[in-house]
Amino acid sequence: MSTFSRTWWGQKFIAALESFTDSGRLSRGRSYARGNKVKSFEIQDGIVKAQVRGSVNPYYGVYKEPLYKTVVEIQPISAAKWAAAIALIASKASYISKLLLNEMPDTIEDAFLTLGLNLLPRKRSEFKTSCSCPDYGDPCKHVAGVCYLLAAEFDRDPFLVFELRGLSKAALQAELAKSPLGIALSAELSTQATDPAPVESYYTQPQAIALPSQTSLKEFWQSPKRFTAPEPSTQVTVPAILVKKQGDAPAFWHKDTSFIATMEELYERVKTKNQNVID
Repeated sequence: MSTFSRTWWGQKFIAALESFTDSGRLSRGRSYARGNKVKSFEIQDGIVKAQVRGSVNPYYGVYKEPLYKTVVEIQPISAAKWAAAIALIASKASYISKLLLNEMPDTIEDAFLTLGLNLLPRKRSEFKTSCSCPDYGDPCKHVAGVCYLLAAEFDRDPFLVFELRGLSKAALQAELAKSPLGIALSAELSTQATDPAPVESYYTQPQAIALPSQTSLKEFWQSPKRFTAPEPSTQVTVPAILVKKQGDAPAFWHKDTSFIATMEELYERVKTKNQNVID
């Protein structure tokens, strides 16, 4: 499984396929995917269409390599259920922020499970497949090979999961952008995406100030105003009152010595620069 997909959504898709497909056809399907047997692969309107090269088998009269047309369609989610899912996703900042930034949230499946839905298919009834090959099995090895490549495509573009469920990436993001959270986030993203405007200079230009017509050097250096002397500050009656208000053992002090005594020693060291303190 890990060979074809590294993400949880791709691995869950493969797990669903392997739960109802014959192991022999799965093995052939993996070899088809690895061996470049899938000649063309495209997704149109949520439907996967591919052309897969078959095997030459003279025993059955097949002397030229055949080319089979393969179709894989995932059951789409109804419009009403999509509306409910979008409303729930749009109410969660963790979901809407990533989806609008082209990222798949790791817990997106939880939003669907809350509504009794599942984003990724889990059972055979959610898969509709067909192949022009004569194999009676459904899905056949050609379909299995296409599904393995589809899981690898989910790693490259996880929004294909939404498209195969009936809602394109553009439609999903447009609906999310209409919500209150989406409007706020879109406005912020638009602001960040604004191209910088050129300016004449990145430095503040000094402004010229007109000089008075008459200037006295004495008044320039010595103000004509007479300033009063500042009042002397009131001496604190209790030195280091903020420290002493904590007491000998404040809540943050975990030593066995007195907090006040320790601080007094510290202040003494600072005041005398350790000149009169002997360790």
